[in-house]
Amino acid sequence: MTQSLTCYPNLRFAALACIVLFASCGERPDSRESSNAALLGSYPQTDTVEHVDEYHGVSVADPYRWLEADVREDAAVRRWVDQQAEFASTYLKSLPNWQVLNDRLTEIWYTERYGTPYQKNGRYFYSYTDGRMNQAQVFVSDAPAEPGSILFDPNTWSQDGTTALGSYHPAPAGDHVAYMVQEAGSDWRTIKVRNLVTGVDTDDEIPDIKFSNLSWDAAGEGFFYTKFKPPEGERFLSRLDNARVMYHRLGTPVARDRLIHADPQHPERGFSGEVTHDGRYLVITSSIGTADRYQVYIKDLQADTEVQQIVSGFDHDYSLVDHIDGELFFRSDLDAPNGRVIAMRLHDGRVREIVGERDNVLTRAHHFGGRFVLQYLQDASSRIEVHSLDGEHQTQLQLPGIGSVAGLSGGPEQDEVFYAYSSLNRPSTIRRWALDSNAQSTFRQIEMGLDLDGMVVKQEFFSSRDGTRVPMFIMHKKDSKLDGKLPTLLYGYGGFNISLTPGFSMSRALFVEQGGAVAIANLRGGGEYGEEWHAAGTLTNKQNVFDDFIAAAEHLIATGYTAPEHLGIMGGSNGGLLVGAVLNQRPELFGAALPLVGVMDMLRFEAFTAGRYWVDDYGSVTDPEQFAALRAYSPYHNIAEREYPPVLVGTADTDDRVVPGHSFKYAARLQALQQGDAPILLRVERSAGHGAGKPTSKRIEEYTDYWAFLLHHLG
Repeated sequence: MTQSLTCYPNLRFAALACIVLFASCGERPDSRESSNAALLGSYPQTDTVEHVDEYHGVSVADPYRWLEADVREDAAVRRWVDQQAEFASTYLKSLPNWQVLNDRLTEIWYTERYGTPYQKNGRYFYSYTDGRMNQAQVFVSDAPAEPGSILFDPNTWSQDGTTALGSYHPAPAGDHVAYMVQEAGSDWRTIKVRNLVTGVDTDDEIPDIKFSNLSWDAAGEGFFYTKFKPPEGERFLSRLDNARVMYHRLGTPVARDRLIHADPQHPERGFSGEVTHDGRYLVITSSIGTADRYQVYIKDLQADTEVQQIVSGFDHDYSLVDHIDGELFFRSDLDAPNGRVIAMRLHDGRVREIVGERDNVLTRAHHFGGRFVLQYLQDASSRIEVHSLDGEHQTQLQLPGIGSVAGLSGGPEQDEVFYAYSSLNRPSTIRRWALDSNAQSTFRQIEMGLDLDGMVVKQEFFSSRDGTRVPMFIMHKKDSKLDGKLPTLLYGYGGFNISLTPGFSMSRALFVEQGGAVAIANLRGGGEYGEEWHAAGTLTNKQNVFDDFIAAAEHLIATGYTAPEHLGIMGGSNGGLLVGAVLNQRPELFGAALPLVGVMDMLRFEAFTAGRYWVDDYGSVTDPEQFAALRAYSPYHNIAEREYPPVLVGTADTDDRVVPGHSFKYAARLQALQQGDAPILLRVERSAGHGAGKPTSKRIEEYTDYWAFLLHHLG
């Protein structure tokens, strides 16, 4: 098992984790009007160029194409970004309650927190922060209740806290742990190896790794990883091609690493290798996008055979569970859109069903303690079941209510399982679960200085434009009056089969304490109801996602929670695209908007870094029908001369997943075409990437800016 601080499951598009926080929500009309008036005619100057692209006989102008250049390399873009960043910072820090909000956020953030422990080769590993650290430390101990010793302290790796631990992978045997180092938020990483006994790194170091897992052989002598062909041209903008599964033996030069599998005839295909728990087989999944649709290959490590293909077609999910007695067990949607557990006999490829499809969605399957522990979603809330290896239902994990289970950790021979449970009004509690007795006990619990008992969490359903029933989680104080005046934040994502579950956020709870409401909509395109739900929000069906989000806003207004002038919307990454699209379609419906690190130019996303992997969700401009759909909702291309509400666009200069040119071009065009007095700001974080590994100091200032902006304009 891998312990990861950031997760890249087979190149799936990863969302920016957005934490919601609000301070006091009193009206300040005088200061708001004066701040807006000061912006008139004062935005930094933005040049335009005469650039036109042709798509299937359609001419599309791109006047801000020059802003796609890498800010690290292009002096003109760097000057423009510096001016925009300074302009936004001056405005934001002048807002009422900025300092009060910053102080309160710092106070709340400085809370001691632990990660879920897991055991490997007789040792327990877990993360820890006192809340003040820029990066969490990692400890290793001989027993879960003992403090142990520090294994990694990324806070010592850089002065500004921007060098982070991406993930770490203890060997199943021996005294080594491989780990990945991430700098300035970039997705590019370096693999290193540390001796667990001496605490000293070996000479093994592999640079230029991106979107790779890491899996050790059974003896702990080496590991398998994925490496792309070095990018041609600009490192942080170039497309990723020619993935290769490699094997590195400890103590040998990287140049001698062994090529295990590649497909030079199909450079667009990605690969990920995982060793079964018994060390017998390397299972390689091949993908052509971010969706869980794979071809599968195996290599018998015991016999050192050639790689053999066992699944073809890129039609279904085959997520490995384990190898047991000559069969590979998978979580699969083969003939089961909601997922089931199947077994494939290796000697003849025959498939049999172990646990059949349910109404609930099977999201993960684990081999723990000689059983299958299965994670389901029931209306986007967690449900955990235990089945025998023959598929017989044995028990269900008892949970307190609507909430999220994360970090399940265990092993095939371990009766002991750890997991973290939280809800919107319940901080993360780490629980120890004994499978044999089904007994649970609290291992770690966060203590917060908030009146969480005075908050209510509920789930409501509303109808989208086409009549589809869509769920939404809502949290507010028990004594809140639904009089249409609640400052409300509506958050959504709606893509890449990613589900939004009701987990805890300190900042969301603080907002509710101050009298607001938080709403999280489970839009189509996500994974809350299986593959059919996901597919209904992809390709030429993407408009369904925007319709769902608009219907969520209308539901909050119709049921008395809020009104347009008090309703803010927020989303990151694919959620930034969501916010940009609905803002173009219904600007009068919202009081403020935060599109963060968004995919804003839907005609150009394929040209950069991992963008080409997103075509299975978005479609491609090379297809005439898909081009028409993309152009119809692309946030950048559908900005019009009209009055928009206040918008704070967020990105980072080192984001090499959704390159910042998306946000640069979008903000420039929105500033140029805005017909009202509301501000359009571009906030550019430095050395922060897409969000993973961002230090505490940057997160506190970032969220202070976001929430100060929202509160000022939603009050």
